[in-house]
Amino acid sequence: MLGVQLWKYGPCQPWTLYFVLLYDYDYDVCKLLSVECKERERRATFCSVLLLSELDLIRVEDDDGKGQPSHGEESESVDGNVGVLSYLKQENHYTHSIMTYTKKFEDDLYAEIRGRIKEDDVSAPVRRGAYYYYHRTLEGKEYVQYCRRAVPNPDAPPSVHDTMPMPDAPHNEQHIILDENVKAQSHLFNSIAAFEVSPNHKLVAYAEDTKGDEIYTIYVIDAHTGALVDKPLVGVTASLEWATNGDGAFVYMTMDQTLRPHKAWLHKLGEEQSSDTCLYHEKDDTFSLDLQASESKKFLFVASESKNTSFNFYLDVSKPEDGLQVLTPRVDGIDTSVSHRGNHFFIKRTNEFFNSEVIACPLDNTSETTLLLPHRESVKIQDIQLFNDHIVVYEREKGLPKVTIYGLPDVEEPLKSLQGGHTVDSMKTPHSVYDYDMKTGISVLKKIKTVLGGFDASNYVTERKWANAQDGTQIPISIVYHKDLVKLDGSDPLLLDGYGSYEICIDPCFNVSCLSLLDRGFVYAIAHIRGGGEMGRQWYENGKLFKKKNTLTDFIACAEYLTESKYSSKEKLCICGGSAGGLLIGAVLNMRPDLFKAAVAEVPFVDVLTTMLDPTIPLTTSEWEEWGDPRKEEFYFYIKSYSPVDNVKAQNYPNILVTAGLNDPRVMYSEPAKFVAKLRDLKTDDNLLLFKCEFGAGHDSKSGRFEKLQEESFKYAFIMKALNMIPDLGCGQK
Repeated sequence: MLGVQLWKYGPCQPWTLYFVLLYDYDYDVCKLLSVECKERERRATFCSVLLLSELDLIRVEDDDGKGQPSHGEESESVDGNVGVLSYLKQENHYTHSIMTYTKKFEDDLYAEIRGRIKEDDVSAPVRRGAYYYYHRTLEGKEYVQYCRRAVPNPDAPPSVHDTMPMPDAPHNEQHIILDENVKAQSHLFNSIAAFEVSPNHKLVAYAEDTKGDEIYTIYVIDAHTGALVDKPLVGVTASLEWATNGDGAFVYMTMDQTLRPHKAWLHKLGEEQSSDTCLYHEKDDTFSLDLQASESKKFLFVASESKNTSFNFYLDVSKPEDGLQVLTPRVDGIDTSVSHRGNHFFIKRTNEFFNSEVIACPLDNTSETTLLLPHRESVKIQDIQLFNDHIVVYEREKGLPKVTIYGLPDVEEPLKSLQGGHTVDSMKTPHSVYDYDMKTGISVLKKIKTVLGGFDASNYVTERKWANAQDGTQIPISIVYHKDLVKLDGSDPLLLDGYGSYEICIDPCFNVSCLSLLDRGFVYAIAHIRGGGEMGRQWYENGKLFKKKNTLTDFIACAEYLTESKYSSKEKLCICGGSAGGLLIGAVLNMRPDLFKAAVAEVPFVDVLTTMLDPTIPLTTSEWEEWGDPRKEEFYFYIKSYSPVDNVKAQNYPNILVTAGLNDPRVMYSEPAKFVAKLRDLKTDDNLLLFKCEFGAGHDSKSGRFEKLQEESFKYAFIMKALNMIPDLGCGQK
């Protein structure tokens, strides 16, 4: 899931300190807000499944892995197999029939969660040039409007005290550039993943996915009229950046047959897509391309990345005809990310043995480097962001994120070291946005997410505990609960979340949906297990390849700690995880099914061995550095020893809910379907086993904001049904 998107975490965590800076490079004013990470993992499993839908059990067989995903709307077959869609519908019907008896509770829960949201709202505006840009949501509408307003006095320098004109301000009407609600009317799924305004503010290029398969179409429109000004570009990724100082061209990327971003293209407006210039073709199938613009907007950077190596090229937007130039060379095991300020490129460099360091090099001599921030054993540098006079460093120490701001010398002066360094304090409120002046240290609150329904942060307690892993490693756990509703005597229900892959950090953050659990006496916890990046580079290295089982045993150790410490008990402990976190859930269910009362595995990557064995399956090759290549004997047997599908056995399992998205390009529906089928065949208990496949969804579930709340409500209703916390008006087991 980032893997998992950070959409689940309880309120008022005192350790939440992770910001994004969202203001113009031209000014030393930045905007700070709590961030939600987006999973970067890339995976798909396109093995075909023969499903005998007329039987209670199914037989699952893998073909040669060359079947392609269905990119159409609902049809009478999936991948040419007429029985598959029928089987998925029957599984959905069975799930619906079981949950019918708690449907009213689920609906009430959905209304409760939705009732906390201010439906008609405006995001904190970001000033870019002569305009304020912002998102707007409307009451009852699923999607956002992309809007802007003119800055009243664009020649005045920006200040943290600036405010956008109110909606009724004369001569300053809101302009809706794009209304996603209109775009989504004819689709079950709609996602706009890129929205890039041209440097002269006349045009907008955006990438749209209407199926959930993450295959996008790029549209270019007039920012004022909304009219199309160029032919759409089809079959592309969501990465795009303007490549000139005006609006004449932009760079985008395409994928190969395995959905690996492998080519970077320069497109000039008015020309056919077939005549676009290929800037770079990555032929190594273990590497994928990424694209970003520098804060200065003077350079574009194309990175070629594997799981532990990355190298970078740059494109001077003032001379796009010169093409890409090498910035950092390819060195196996060295991971670099780059940016630009003045006369220097800045480079964050990491390898498997140290956290990271920051160096700089002149534009005209990239081999001459200056060390600005050295590697520190206890501090991991996650990212950097550059401004005229400052560099902002996103760091992590003892598992906790922080933001440190350093001064920079004038652009024309030699760059030998960083100046000073101070840390911005954390926030204990719902999602908040501040304007922060780095010269004066003044911050001004610009937006705090409204939580309706009488929310009071003082009602909730947050804690940070440590569990002992099998090898003695201390595993951090983040915990939140309502101070007046829990007893902490082992009788409280608890939901434990985990991920533990791809060096992704699962930080606690405010989640309005989670209040519906906390306000019913739940304890909510996150296990920060190895394989993630919370405790530095080695934390990740010790949870991958031949050390992957550390991830699994760490999670079990956290669960055991929570029961032994009376936060819950085996009869009340529930677990959840998605994507690679779903692998975690599937594996620990096989290892310790007695430890849990209920489990939710969302779009779970559970057929690891089959997927990793076939390089023709989309994105498999790029995953070998994470899981290992099972075509080699030692990896084959190690992966097989924990892969969930391969370890289902005849034993009692807890109540289980498994979900899938029909158009998911990362974890195809066949993986969870196969897992559920094998569980049905072998498990020896009468507990619930439900499978829910969304026909209009991809990896990140449905696309509408209220649709996502409905899925969350369904998950919570399942958990509370398994715990007998809601009335069941009939015999739901039949």
